[in-house]
Amino acid sequence: MDDRFTLFNLKVEVVAADQPMVCSHKEGDYFLVIGENLVFPETNTFSMYALSAILPLLPAKQRPLHANDWMLSDSLIACPDPNCGARFKITRIGTQEFSHAECTIEPIQKGDQQ
Repeated sequence: MDDRFTLFNLKVEVVAADQPMVCSHKEGDYFLVIGENLVFPETNTFSMYALSAILPLLPAKQRPLHANDWMLSDSLIACPDPNCGARFKITRIGTQEFSHAECTIEPIQKGDQQ
């Protein structure tokens, strides 16, 4: 049985908005999402508070979505500090193929595949 599936790799980048940034964000700072891993460049830092606002969205952004799904079109996430103008842009930057068997010990059940 073919147990492969594809996820999008992501780039999460700090972008400026109309309001000044008051947190430690710097425009252009970023991290990557490659499979289940967050990859931070050596010279970048990233606020754990901002990361906590972004993390729940990343698994959905990694998956193929219906063309009408709002998760596909909404790619700018606001800093959780209401006084900060930073936004975090989530961009799909490629795909990677995975094997179900290499990601979990749970078997694929008949009827689970659609």
